[in-house]
Amino acid sequence: MSQTWNQHVVKKENKALVLETIKEKAPISRASIAQVTGLNKGTVSSLVSELIDEKLTNESGTGESSGGRRPVMLLLNETAGYTISIDLGVKSILGVLTDLRGNILHEKRTLFNNNNVEEVLHLLYKLIDELGVAAPDSEYGIVGIGVGVPGVVTTEGEILLAPNLGWKKVPLSQLLSEKYQVPITVENEANAGAYGEKVYGVGQLSSELVYASVGIGIGVGLILDGKLYRGLRGFSGELGHMTIEKDGAVCRCGNKGCWELYASEQALLKQAEKNGYVNATVEEIVIAANNGEANAINMLAQLGDYLGVGITNIIHIFNPEQVVMGNTLQSAEKFIMPAIEKRIENNAIGFNKNDVQLNMSKLKKHSTVMGMAAFTIESFYITRGNERVTIS
Repeated sequence: MSQTWNQHVVKKENKALVLETIKEKAPISRASIAQVTGLNKGTVSSLVSELIDEKLTNESGTGESSGGRRPVMLLLNETAGYTISIDLGVKSILGVLTDLRGNILHEKRTLFNNNNVEEVLHLLYKLIDELGVAAPDSEYGIVGIGVGVPGVVTTEGEILLAPNLGWKKVPLSQLLSEKYQVPITVENEANAGAYGEKVYGVGQLSSELVYASVGIGIGVGLILDGKLYRGLRGFSGELGHMTIEKDGAVCRCGNKGCWELYASEQALLKQAEKNGYVNATVEEIVIAANNGEANAINMLAQLGDYLGVGITNIIHIFNPEQVVMGNTLQSAEKFIMPAIEKRIENNAIGFNKNDVQLNMSKLKKHSTVMGMAAFTIESFYITRGNERVTIS
């Protein structure tokens, strides 16, 4: 019995390896898969046949011959199923429908003003339903739903605390699982943003990457040694709540002097009120700065300086090869980036600052949803679609 179980495990791992090779290197022949993976040709041929039967892989034409018959090329069947990925923000919910390659097929944003849990969940369910209806017919239907949230999330998918939403102990994964009966992933939005940039964005070549999500608050996602670092229970990356002013203002988290009180969208808008920009948006402040208004330029520079303080601390702690900044303040890049770079230049230890590359997000508003899509797609391929799932 032990031998049979071991054979089953080995076959499962080999099949996953073959599928991953097709994902990464398609179009690719069976012979090339054997060469890349080190598996023998008979094993590869058998596993590929199973993947074709399961509609996860397609044959597509022939490649160049190296002597003998032209090889049949294999492609990933990216339309075998679809994912629904959500970025649950403080003022809006962004949802996307993707195929298994991560291509966005449909997207929608829903705005809200009331952070009441029940009301926001109602909007979330409605958005998920709309995206589910938009999915084309496929072999596996909706293979999973992923939600990124701005708060502390346990490894079981419970939102312990989302201070800028005012939420505590919301069992989001359980609620979604009961409603939709599909695999659910709930993750901190900055973790998802970091993974999105690693898999699909500007961080694809980095093994040590820090992603700073700068919006209403600040969240940080960490890619260490090529893998997402979550900490003991999934609480890592709450660097928006590191103290940068020891006797500073009181934060919603209960701490004083948190970084996000000085370097976030809420900090900018609070300062804007004091400077006569009543009820202004980030976009309006950026437009004012582009029009040469000194107050707007100075506010953005001060914000960039405070961002530089936190990023310098991050550089000293983690020694990353790349720091990526995303979320709503990307639109102010022209004005905040020079101040960030100046603060890093002045405060960071030389050998640390010389190693790091500072970038704005490539995926922009899609960093979090693409990270959630990547989580869902990888989970689906690990299980290899053994069960068809649909949203009813």
